[in-house]
Amino acid sequence: MVDKHASLNPGPPTTVVLFGATGDLSKRKLIPGLFRLTTNELLPHLRIVGTSLDDHTQESFLNFARESLAQFEGNISDEEWANFARRLTWAPGGTAKALKKAVAKAEAGLDEPQNRLHYLSVPPQAALAVIKTLDQAGLAEGARIVMEKPFGTDLESARRLNASVHEVFDEEQVFRIDHFLGKEAALNILAFRFANGLFEPIWHRNMIDHIQIDVPEALGLEQRAAFYEATGAYRDMVVTHLLQVMAFTAMEAPTSLAPAAITEEKNKVFRSMLPIGPDDVVRGQYSGYRNEDGVDPESETETFIALRCFVDNWRWAGVPFYLRTGKNMAEGMRIISIAFKEPPKSMFPPGSGIGQSGPDHLTFDLADESKMSLSFYGKRPGPGFRLDKLSMQFSVGETNSSAHVLEAYERLILDAVRGDRTLFTTAAGVERLWEVSKELISDPPPVRPYAKGTWGPNQIHQLIAPRAWRLPFERAWRG
Repeated sequence: MVDKHASLNPGPPTTVVLFGATGDLSKRKLIPGLFRLTTNELLPHLRIVGTSLDDHTQESFLNFARESLAQFEGNISDEEWANFARRLTWAPGGTAKALKKAVAKAEAGLDEPQNRLHYLSVPPQAALAVIKTLDQAGLAEGARIVMEKPFGTDLESARRLNASVHEVFDEEQVFRIDHFLGKEAALNILAFRFANGLFEPIWHRNMIDHIQIDVPEALGLEQRAAFYEATGAYRDMVVTHLLQVMAFTAMEAPTSLAPAAITEEKNKVFRSMLPIGPDDVVRGQYSGYRNEDGVDPESETETFIALRCFVDNWRWAGVPFYLRTGKNMAEGMRIISIAFKEPPKSMFPPGSGIGQSGPDHLTFDLADESKMSLSFYGKRPGPGFRLDKLSMQFSVGETNSSAHVLEAYERLILDAVRGDRTLFTTAAGVERLWEVSKELISDPPPVRPYAKGTWGPNQIHQLIAPRAWRLPFERAWRG
């Protein structure tokens, strides 16, 4: 494998203690990501201690890791596997004593002291038990901890969770992960806005009509019915993902690219948000959800949600942000779409096509391809004055640096190892989002049915009227 990242600064010597090491997320993302970080020399001095409630041995854990790489990484050489396998240590039983012993074994004989990063790939209800185990094992002091969503289910539970975590870890040690923000396109929003004199001057209420953040999912529950039934689309996706992306889109220019400066501007966006009420939301449930195993036959859990929210500051006052996500929808997409205001008066004759294709849009595709598109009206070649909607498009795959793209979990693990909190959520930010959600959670509107393979309930068009949803696209991305 070619060392594509050798010119980048590698992370410090680190031991990653991976809880839930034999779970689905670990198999699909974490083990392959850690393998790439070591193979590409971004974490050359990495050690990995795996543990879970599954009954494994050192040998069976190595077999699990090898199967994970075979399925999700493709062909790897015997040399690459041997280099990775020597870094893996299994901690049986999940007790503090066994964990401490396994970490000591993994770090034995190393030339330099290891930093420690504890990754909690476990259900939310198990997180506090893991933190207690780390405290008992003496592995919390000076370490960092990565926590998966959701971070509470309402304001009160978020406050209790944060208070319990802070009994063992300081806030600076806690990294609440959102893989959406680990994508190359999310970081490109900052570059696009703040590195170009062309766009930042028009990035406000005088030029922008509305913004859409749209993350429909074609997948269903995927054996997660019990989790989803207790959570729903709003808690699962909006608080932890979509509103975090919105903060990057809406934030003011930070004083620097330092993590604290960016975090402060994100939290200012959250503090400026108006409360989200029942009238701002359409909740949906796909037909057949109540027949899924583990689902209440009379369930009112939403598998779809669309909402309208406002950031009530000088830059964005009066500009609606429309967010949408759901399961079993027509297509899986991840886009941010900025709709610019249309000219106040048209000089073009009737039949020219002006206005027929809607406003100009700047669109970010947050999928792994990382694309951007700017649409605008242009004259159709030939006699007369007929206008067509045109677009300029960019894809990271077109650049000479496309091979340097990090997968989201790779980037976030590397950032956590380095102590870079730019793409992570703080306790204050999480609690503020639950605060603005309080009215909606206490008095949610009824769920509306929608058929699988559609774009959600019909009521979504009333929510956004007289505007229109950007998805489905009328024109496909260019290949």
